[in-house]
Amino acid sequence: MNVECGMMKSLLYIAVVCMLAVTPAAAGNAVLDSLQVKARVGYSIGGTTPLPLPETVRGIKRYRLTPSLMVGFDAMLPITQKWGIMTGLRYENKGMKATVTTKAYYMEVTKGDQQMAGLFTGRVDQKVKQWMLTVPVQATLTLSRRLMLKGGPYVSFLLSKEFSGIASDGYLRKDTPTGAKILMGSVEGEWATYNLTDDMRSVQFGIGMGVDWQVYKGLGISADLNWGLTGVFPGDYKTVEQTLYPIYGTIGVFYRLK
Repeated sequence: MNVECGMMKSLLYIAVVCMLAVTPAAAGNAVLDSLQVKARVGYSIGGTTPLPLPETVRGIKRYRLTPSLMVGFDAMLPITQKWGIMTGLRYENKGMKATVTTKAYYMEVTKGDQQMAGLFTGRVDQKVKQWMLTVPVQATLTLSRRLMLKGGPYVSFLLSKEFSGIASDGYLRKDTPTGAKILMGSVEGEWATYNLTDDMRSVQFGIGMGVDWQVYKGLGISADLNWGLTGVFPGDYKTVEQTLYPIYGTIGVFYRLK
């Protein structure tokens, strides 16, 4: 956690320094006049997934949309005629509901009043919810009066989170590949559940890139891809074998306030 806090402070420090770097070269009012401020709303689609998918995950049976909304604002400071730096604040959810099939996938689950671990073969229904405040720090490249590219790191502070699910329609080999076979049915009382919410990170880091296209006066549309570089669980977490990265694309609209 100390390392994460250090990275967070460094990222925010870089944003402030870059925005103030041109201040000595111009009057304060001129700097403020050159700021471009936008309000944004968007909808995100993506998932929290290992890369690549392990052999123990045999297929994705179903993916369901969730209310993965984003609202926020940002301020862009031009440094040259084409280049600038942008930062801001976004309130967003990176959520998903998915059903996958597994074979000999390591899990820790609860069935009835029993907790057990082992290799699960069957169906897993997974729910992920992550409401967060995100601070991006991005370089911008203005290609024309209407078109701007952007890219750079971000840090997210989780406000609420959930990572839970159901293991059903299969069996668990307890502890070892040849351990006791625990059957998991397809109805409540026969299936097993898991909840890893309390083990999730509270701070995430990643990199984002996207494009803003101003359509009419101050109104425009945007497309962004945000790729988590830290998994949703700590690096030394053993309950989940693979690192799970939050990878989401966002389609949105913006309005230029200034």
